[in-house]
Amino acid sequence: MSVLVLEDLTKSFGATPAVAGVSLAVERGEFVCVLGPSGCGKSTVLRLIGGFERPTGGRLLIDGEPMAGVPPNRRPTGMVFQSHALWSHMTVGGNVAFGLRLRRLPRRTVREKVDQALELVGLAGLGARHPGQLSGGQQQRVAIARCLVLEPKILLLDEPFSALDAHLRARLREELRAIQRRLGLTAVFVTHDQEEALELADRVVVMNSGRVEQCDRPGAIYDRPRTLFVAGFVGEMNLLPGEVADGRLRAEGVEAELPKPVPAGPCVVAVRPEDVAVAPADGTGAGTVERLIELGPVAVAHVRLASGQTVKARVSRAVPVREGGAVSVDIARLAVYRDGARVTEVRR
Repeated sequence: MSVLVLEDLTKSFGATPAVAGVSLAVERGEFVCVLGPSGCGKSTVLRLIGGFERPTGGRLLIDGEPMAGVPPNRRPTGMVFQSHALWSHMTVGGNVAFGLRLRRLPRRTVREKVDQALELVGLAGLGARHPGQLSGGQQQRVAIARCLVLEPKILLLDEPFSALDAHLRARLREELRAIQRRLGLTAVFVTHDQEEALELADRVVVMNSGRVEQCDRPGAIYDRPRTLFVAGFVGEMNLLPGEVADGRLRAEGVEAELPKPVPAGPCVVAVRPEDVAVAPADGTGAGTVERLIELGPVAVAHVRLASGQTVKARVSRAVPVREGGAVSVDIARLAVYRDGARVTEVRR
């Protein structure tokens, strides 16, 4: 049995639908990331799970039990917010112990559990300090410890690292994933950062306009985006106009037979930069390098094609291309989209 089940969950604020028929089953011990742009409904879904919002329709079950009408403090969930939401007048230990004291546990038990939680998040020995004496990363660790100490069935995290610098975010992601695996926690993590989602998740749920566009493993989301929105949102993607006629595709110098029947008409072709091979060309090539961005061992070339379209190509630094130089362009793999949905893939 799935530990968390959403069945056609909806939430409207007045006439505005924030969540429109979301269905999802999360298995015990699974780490699920809900990914999407601002305003897509991802945080509202998290607040519905935690009980901070009431659904307009649908059902939400935890361990098979309907959660309708169950307040946040009675749900087996723990929430880590974007802001630390720590009480500044309390010590670190007091913040972590607060929920345990509400349960009227013995003082010795509270102290032992608080010490264990702080050690788990790398803050052993800092229980007597106040939040103002800690760095932003340490404060977020306290917020996580405050949830973990209550031993929730489901850990809910609403963009908890978004206010931190890039290096600290990366380190805390690794620490969080290690803790989650060690404890076997079920976690639902909301983010707009695709790198964060792809690195952390067992499965990624991509949302747009209140709906789920795709739910799959990170590799499948990246390699086989089911909709044009996912293709354009996750990772770098070249989106080019194309045309299907007589079972063949024509698009930006590419002409190929389609592996499955596709009705004639216009389409959109999606190509990852790593599937675009460029090489220096003598005289006039297929395109001209407008910009070359060096990223350590690789570079990204912005190539303007004869049609005026620009494509990005990921190239080895060993390939002698330069800005302003003519290059040949060869596309190894592309996906074809019609009416926003993926219809086929071509490998060349």
